[in-house]
Amino acid sequence: MALAAANGERIAPEEFLATILARLILDPAAPPARHIAVGAASPIPAAACWLVKKRGHEARLSLLHKTQGNPFSEGTRELFDLTGQGRIDLFFLGGGEIDGEANINLIGTGEWPGREARFPGSFGSAFMYLMTPRTILFREEHSPRVLVPRVAFISAPGISPQGHFRRGTAQALVTGRAVFTFDGKRFTLASCHPGETPAGIAAQTGFAYETPPSVPATPLPSAAELALLRGPVCDEMRPTYPGFCARVWGA
Repeated sequence: MALAAANGERIAPEEFLATILARLILDPAAPPARHIAVGAASPIPAAACWLVKKRGHEARLSLLHKTQGNPFSEGTRELFDLTGQGRIDLFFLGGGEIDGEANINLIGTGEWPGREARFPGSFGSAFMYLMTPRTILFREEHSPRVLVPRVAFISAPGISPQGHFRRGTAQALVTGRAVFTFDGKRFTLASCHPGETPAGIAAQTGFAYETPPSVPATPLPSAAELALLRGPVCDEMRPTYPGFCARVWGA
């Protein structure tokens, strides 16, 4: 994905995706995100959260991967406690497979327990998905092997049967090609990234979804957003994600 600002300046794909996630966090149609949690090894969602903070929006960030000033002394156990109490408003999840009902598979494919391809494991994904009011699904790869008609194993369900308690479900799915919104039942193509078309997205997506008559292009980061990412956001992230900051921003 080759991206350039209006002045011809190169935009890194990671910067582009972080601004998309930040705008979804601030979506005025969604419930407020007063307390956002980010799991381990998630630098792009972390960058999005710091971008929200540096734009002046009040939000408490709990970043599990943070090496300095981490609010958790016992790691994920405390995150699960807060989530169960209803004190986490937004979380991010990905999956080795994601299907059209927003189910995610973090186990693997082939004969149980994922003997064909082994993914990192479900861990607390099911609990976080059901107990967090808003979840943004995020996966950079957008291909039929990831976006499948039906996941091989359900690590965390996007939809629960009637009568099963859950606080929320997916708000959206962001990939390296497009943005989809989710209405609790089905995805809708919301925008195509620069250089992509609705037909091209359909060819690379294994599940069915709604496509409106007109699909806009995903907006590029503004000059102000890029300045924040390359300055204050990078400064906040460097101790935790030094490799990411060096690769994306040369810091």
